[in-house]
Amino acid sequence: MATKLEAIPMPLHFTKHFPFMLTECKLNMNTGCSWRVTVRLMNDMVTLDQGWATFVVFHEIKIGYMVTFRLVTPDTLKVILFNDEGIEVVIKCGRHDDTFIVTV
Repeated sequence: MATKLEAIPMPLHFTKHFPFMLTECKLNMNTGCSWRVTVRLMNDMVTLDQGWATFVVFHEIKIGYMVTFRLVTPDTLKVILFNDEGIEVVIKCGRHDDTFIVTV
């Protein structure tokens, strides 16, 4: 995994919609799986930190992929992944360790 994928800063215009006291959020996938990640303020940007690297590895996200985020609730993001050809990436997480998955 590339170092650049270990934490991901959110765009500045997206940052204003996040509660600043938030320390954790949930990433919801189209498959019904959810992941918890920590949220930190770094350089005035909301950054998805701990848990994000595991999410990247499990979903095999590579440089060139597009990751879309939609704020569903103040602590939940809907995530859709597209590979470098623009095709949606769907990976079921049913076999994954429960420490990283949140049942919704």
